Amino acid sequence: MKTVSSDDVARILVVGGGYVGMYTALRLQRTLKQELRQGKVEIVVVDPEPYMTYQPFLPEAAAGSISPRHVVVPLRRALPHCTVVIGEVTAIDHDERKATVATLAAEEAGDADVIVAYDELVLAPGSVSRTLPIPGLADIGIGFKTVEEAIGLRNHVLEQLDIASSTRDPEVRDAALTFVFVGGGYAGVEALAELEDMARYAVRYYHNVRPEDMKWILVEATGRILPEVGPDMGRYTVRELRARNIDVRLETRLESCEKRVVRLSDGSCLPSRTLVWTAGVKSHPIVAASRLPLTDRGRLKCTAALRVDGVEHVWAAGDAAAVPDLTAPPPATPDAPRTECAPNAQHAVRQAKVLAENITATLRGGEVRNYAHKYVGSVASLGLHKGVAHVYGRKLKGYPAWFMHRVYHLSRVPTFNRKARILAEWILAGLFKREIVSLGSLENPRAEFELAAGTGRHNETS
Repeated sequence: MKTVSSDDVARILVVGGGYVGMYTALRLQRTLKQELRQGKVEIVVVDPEPYMTYQPFLPEAAAGSISPRHVVVPLRRALPHCTVVIGEVTAIDHDERKATVATLAAEEAGDADVIVAYDELVLAPGSVSRTLPIPGLADIGIGFKTVEEAIGLRNHVLEQLDIASSTRDPEVRDAALTFVFVGGGYAGVEALAELEDMARYAVRYYHNVRPEDMKWILVEATGRILPEVGPDMGRYTVRELRARNIDVRLETRLESCEKRVVRLSDGSCLPSRTLVWTAGVKSHPIVAASRLPLTDRGRLKCTAALRVDGVEHVWAAGDAAAVPDLTAPPPATPDAPRTECAPNAQHAVRQAKVLAENITATLRGGEVRNYAHKYVGSVASLGLHKGVAHVYGRKLKGYPAWFMHRVYHLSRVPTFNRKARILAEWILAGLFKREIVSLGSLENPRAEFELAAGTGRHNETS
C-alpha cells in the first residue's frame, strides 16, 4: 500500500466532497489562507466523484428546467488550494491517524490502495438510499439521489411515452403510462411533481397520448407527506397533487414489484414499468466501518461543536452526523436524548462553516464554538410555477412559494459562476419551449459501435 504523509505539515482529511465536505474545504481555504501559502497545512478531499451535486435542484434537472452540468460543481475548480483525490475511503484507523483510499487507479490497473495520514479528520460522506428487502425492488427500482439517476429517470419517462405511443398492446401501453413513486418526503414529492408537469407538457406532441391516459401514483407509509412544511401545508400539497389527477396513497406500503407488477398493502396491483424509490436514506457505510461512536440510528454521535463525541481530532456534520439542536427545547428528563438537527441543506451549509472555523481555531490554539441555528422553515417545488413553503411562520403556496424556492436555493448554490449559469438558464427557459428529447442512449454510448462491430451493420461492402 502506498502511504501519503508528511511530518511537517498539518493535514486535514475531508472524507466526502458533497455539500458539507465541499463547503468545509471551501471555508478552510479562506480561514487557513496564510498557512496554506506557507505550506504548513494541507487539505485533502476524498470523494468517488469529481464534483459536488446540489441535490435540491435534482427534480428541476430531471424535468429539464436546469441543465445537468449546472447542478454539479467541479471540486477541482471550487477547491484550487486543496488536494482532490477521486476515490473512496474504505477504512479508517484513527488510532494510527490513517485512512485507506481505493482510487480509480487501484480499480483499473490493480495498483495498491493509498494510505492517507492525517492530523484532523472531517467525516462528511453523506447518505445513501435506504432500501428494504422487497421482492423485485433491486431489479426495477430507480433511485433519486444522484444527477445520473435524475437524468436517467427523465430519459426513462420520455421513453415510456414513446413506447405507449408506438404500441398496439393495451397492457404494454398501460404499464408504460403508470408511474409509481414510493416515499412522500422532499425527494419523492418534488421528483413526481416536476416529472408529471414535464410529461403533461410533453404529451401535447404525441398524437395518441393524452394527459388523462397517464397514471401517477405516490405511495407513502405514514399518514402525511412533506412533514417538514407542517401538517397544514402537507394537506394542501395532497389536495394540489390530487387536483392534478395524481393518486396519493397514504398509510400504504410497497409489498412487491416483481415482473413489473407493483403490489401495494391496500391490495392494489398496478402493472408499471416505472418504480421510483425515495423512501428514506441511511448513513454511508464508512460511518459504521470507522468504529467511532454511533447513535441508535447509525449516525455519528457529535457534540454541539461538531466534534465526534469523546474522540479528539475527528469532526462531522451533515447527514452522517447526529448534532444536538441547541435551539430546541431541552428534553423533559436529564436522561432523555436531545433533539438532533434535521439532516438537510439548511443545516449542512451552516454546520460546514462552523466546522471549518473550529478546525482553524484548533490549529491556531483558539477556542471552538457551538453550532446553533434555529430552523427557519422549508420550501418545496411542485412543478413549474407551483410550490409550498413554510418560512418564519408564514405559509405560502402556488407561485409565491415556487418563486421563493428558486430564490432561496439559487442563493445557496456554490460559486458565483454557477449561480449566473442557472439564472441565465431560467431566463432562457422562460422565453423558449421545453426540450422533451430523451437521450437514453447516453447511458450506453458504445451500443451503436458494438452493434456495428458485431454484425457488420453500416459496413461498406467491398
